[in-house]
Amino acid sequence: MRNMLAVLVMISPLLFASKSLQAETVVDSISELKTMVAENKGKVIYLDFWASWCIPCKKSFPWMNEMQNKYQQQGLTVISVNVDVKQAMAEAFIAEHPANFSVIYDPDGRLAKKFELKGMPSSFIYDRSGKIVKAHTGFFVNKQAQYEAELVELLKQ
Repeated sequence: MRNMLAVLVMISPLLFASKSLQAETVVDSISELKTMVAENKGKVIYLDFWASWCIPCKKSFPWMNEMQNKYQQQGLTVISVNVDVKQAMAEAFIAEHPANFSVIYDPDGRLAKKFELKGMPSSFIYDRSGKIVKAHTGFFVNKQAQYEAELVELLKQ
């Protein structure tokens, strides 16, 4: 019993440290998004939530890369938020589907909860003033022209 108590005394600080590190990561993902949105004020921001298991996400990545490349000079910024619990899964996805835009990791889903996601992927479009003006659930190849037209319209403002 005495040995067990000694082990618990030694392990318990590690457990608390682990929990506080996780909390820091969560807070960092929320503050990271806030910082990125603030840094890109005056630009149109396409914010996309995705997961490695999401089949439509595989189709959205090439499109988001194309939009970033095509409209970056006009003021478009693509920011993505990965909601996988294990970052290694997201990294494997990105190895297969490269991203030329920022990726924020949200393993505890705090950002996802804040945005009240209804499906994957989910995207939100901020206008140049920093206000969310459009939202989409899912990614549909046959709607790519519509998605692009929404961005172009905001970029003109």
